[in-house]
Amino acid sequence: MKPLPVSIATRPRKYTPLSAYACLSDRNKFISVVFSFFFVSSSERVNMSEPEVEAQREPRDSSKKKKKKKKEKRKISEEEEEDESVLMRGIFKVGKKSHDVLLTPTRLTWTPIIPESPTDKDTNVVQAGVVLLQDVFAVKVKRRRMAGQQSGGAVLGLALFHSRRRGQRLEEDTLHLHNASAEHTHSWYNTLKELLTGFSCRPRYVKVFINPSSHKKEAVHIYRDHVAPLFKMADIRTDITVTDRKGHALSVMKECKLDEYDGVVCVGGDGSVAELCHALVLRAQLDANSPENPVRAALPLGIIPAGKTFSCSINMAGRAGSFRSFHFCHLQQVDMCSFLSNGQLVRFGFSAMFGFGGRSLARAEKKRWMSSSRRREYAVVKTLVRLRPEDCQLSFLPAKSSGSKESWVTNQGLYLSISIMSIPCLSPHAPQGLAPNTSLDNGSASLIAVGNASRSEFIKHLKRYSSSSGQFSFPFVETHSVSAVKIRPRSRIGWSEEESEDEGDSKNTPIIQSEAAALPWNIDGELVEIANEVLIRVHPRLIALYGEEVHEAESTVTCSCI
Repeated sequence: MKPLPVSIATRPRKYTPLSAYACLSDRNKFISVVFSFFFVSSSERVNMSEPEVEAQREPRDSSKKKKKKKKEKRKISEEEEEDESVLMRGIFKVGKKSHDVLLTPTRLTWTPIIPESPTDKDTNVVQAGVVLLQDVFAVKVKRRRMAGQQSGGAVLGLALFHSRRRGQRLEEDTLHLHNASAEHTHSWYNTLKELLTGFSCRPRYVKVFINPSSHKKEAVHIYRDHVAPLFKMADIRTDITVTDRKGHALSVMKECKLDEYDGVVCVGGDGSVAELCHALVLRAQLDANSPENPVRAALPLGIIPAGKTFSCSINMAGRAGSFRSFHFCHLQQVDMCSFLSNGQLVRFGFSAMFGFGGRSLARAEKKRWMSSSRRREYAVVKTLVRLRPEDCQLSFLPAKSSGSKESWVTNQGLYLSISIMSIPCLSPHAPQGLAPNTSLDNGSASLIAVGNASRSEFIKHLKRYSSSSGQFSFPFVETHSVSAVKIRPRSRIGWSEEESEDEGDSKNTPIIQSEAAALPWNIDGELVEIANEVLIRVHPRLIALYGEEVHEAESTVTCSCI
């Protein structure tokens, strides 16, 4: 066997980075299925080449046909290699075996070097390992150092830090390429660094917002111990703001020079993420001087959850791996909604709940002195005990409606709950999401209107979310794919903590208060009180998030309150 050259350099060529799919982060703001708001998160489908698909469909071939297919596959792989120029080729040890390693502008592959044998012929199928460079966030030279030695040391090879998929999770992994030649190793290191730097989608300087109060005040600890070292390893510079109040991130985003940064990173909980998404889109609208039409956010947002709230949606294996949600060169475009009342913008967001969802959140917010778990259970149980409908006019514009004019559909009646969601809203309580019929970037929202029903029937509807099927099969539940929604309360039902405690089940009698009474809305898990008609419009791909979308949360939990 003719020995392979240690390193072969060829002329590089221009390329386009592989397209990416998304994460996003969804959320689990509230108990059971009702208050969960999540960005994201669905396992990436495995794409197979056409020959592999055909091989699955066809019956077992004869030995002659198999040999012919092997030759065809070999030709296809050779053609693919020729399509992408090989920049470097060399020999490294991966594990205990020597491998033939090839580097192209978009990937690194390694194949075991197996001596030829007359008896083997075509029986041995060698599997090559592949790492896409867009998944590599750092490369380092490995050295052997004595205890206490801070620099220098004998060169051992290279270490590539990258992300890989295990099931629905993105996990950090390291590829070790062993070669004791310092010249050979540094040549590969310099070429890899140059390639990684050349990816225009890779952030170099990011604005970081840390909410120190998030999830038992663990956000600062998580960033310092787990995220900051990885940013340093990936040569990403940071400008950090530790927020000290609600709205702090919004005020900073209105004033800072965004053109200095490549992206924005949020280290915090649900409220911090919602505030920054709103801030990014609002800032784009102000910069474009477009008060009526929303403008796409100028920078992508990376979400590093400070706790367990987003784990099921961001494919994390633990808090130490939270940096993996900030997935290089994988940008997921996400639809957002604008919420307006009396022609004035209330905020931008992803989901809204009116009726049961809004009233439960309002009750929970009035019991902030309770622990979070007790507060959630209290709010849901209390709202179920005093379940009553909202008397309102519901209008919606069907998505992708034909015709040049908007054709609104209007219904008048009593509704226990109305939800508008432009994302699936995954949570442990609803593995398929609160709105499983929508996706992150399909340009529409899911309208779920739950009409008047008995308490027992409504509870059955809520419980069906945990089983991922049948929640919309009730006669009092209707769902629509919409591009806009109007909700006009007829009786101006307001929120009052002083409502009589001994009232029975008044599900057929909505409470009527003063004309100026405000109604509680749950918008992205935040309580917003609005007294007038609300107009919600869906705006396609208004913001980009670092990450990959998942269609189902991995973990499920049971709710102890219903």
